[in-house]
Amino acid sequence: MTISHEHEHEARAYWVTETGAGELRSETIPKPEDGEALVRTLYSGVSRGTERVVHEGRVPERVADLMQAPHQEGDFPGPVKYGYLNVGIVEEGPDEWRGKTVFSLHPHQDFYVMPTSQLTSIPQGVPARRAVLTGIVEVAINALWEAGPRLGDRVAVVGGGLVGGVLATLLRKYPLGRLQLVDADPEKRKLADTINVDFALPEEAQDNNDIVFHCSASNEGLKLSLQLAGDDSDVIELSWFADKEVTLPLGEDFHARRLNIRSSQVGAVALPRRHRRTNAQRLQEAANQLKDPLFDTFLTSECQFQNLPNTLTKMFERPGGFCHVVAYPHPED
Repeated sequence: MTISHEHEHEARAYWVTETGAGELRSETIPKPEDGEALVRTLYSGVSRGTERVVHEGRVPERVADLMQAPHQEGDFPGPVKYGYLNVGIVEEGPDEWRGKTVFSLHPHQDFYVMPTSQLTSIPQGVPARRAVLTGIVEVAINALWEAGPRLGDRVAVVGGGLVGGVLATLLRKYPLGRLQLVDADPEKRKLADTINVDFALPEEAQDNNDIVFHCSASNEGLKLSLQLAGDDSDVIELSWFADKEVTLPLGEDFHARRLNIRSSQVGAVALPRRHRRTNAQRLQEAANQLKDPLFDTFLTSECQFQNLPNTLTKMFERPGGFCHVVAYPHPED
C-alpha cells in the first residue's frame, strides 16, 4: 500500500459481525490534523479471554457501555471493531513523533489516525512484537497498585493464563516471602519453571496468603482464592466473568475469616495511585517493564493480518496459548 501525504487514504480493519464471525472491512481515514499522527500498524495482539467474550456476543447489556474498548467502533454484540493491543510506527505527525514505534489501545487495523496524547512511546530495547503486551502488563501493574505487596508477603496468583502469567512475572521482582502460581492445568508448570516461580496444583497450594490475585475467570478459581487467603486479607479479582454467573460459598471462609474481594479493573487507575498517576503514565511504565525478554514467553502464536478472520474462528474453538500476534504487511509487500 502506498501512503499519500496529501489526501485521505484507505485502511482495513477487523470487525466482529452479529453472528460472531469476523471480516476485514475497508474504510477511509483522514489526513492527521495538528496534534495527531498517522500510524502504520506493525503488530497487534489478541487477548484470548476478552476477545472471545466479544466474539461470542457475551458482553452483558448492563455494562456494555463501560466495557467498550477505548477506540472501539460499533456496539455490542456487533458489528463491532474491537481490540486494544496495537503497535505501529508513526508515518505522519509532529516532528518529535515521526518514525517512532508506538503502542496504542486501537483495534486490529493496518493504518489509523490518533491524537499523539493517546500514543505510548516504546523505549529502546523493547522489540515491536513484544510491545503488543503493553496493555496486558498495564492490567497487571494496576492490580499491583491495587494490592500493594509488602516485604516478606505471601502471595498466590490463581490462574496461569496470559494475565496471571504476566502478573507473576512482575511479582518475581518483589522481595516476597512466598510466591505461588496456582492452576488446575499441570501443563502450566512449564510456564512457572520458565519464569522461575513456584507452581502448585489447587490441592497443593499453600494457604494463609497475605494477597491472592485471582485471574482464572472461573467459579472454582475464585472459590479456591478465598480458601487460600489469610484472615482479614484481600482477594484481588482481575477476571472478567462477562455473562457467567458465579456461585460462591460466602458462608465459609469469606464470612468467618473476614475476607475482602476487590475488583481491579483497568479502565481507571487503581485508587491508591489514582491521584498521582495517569492512565498514560501507567501505560508508559508497562512499556518500560517490557525490556525484560522473559515476556517473549507469552507470545505463543502468530498469523498474518489478512488471515485474521479465519484464524480467530479456529483459535476460539480450542483453548490454549497466551497472546496471539497479528503481523501486518510492509507497504511494499
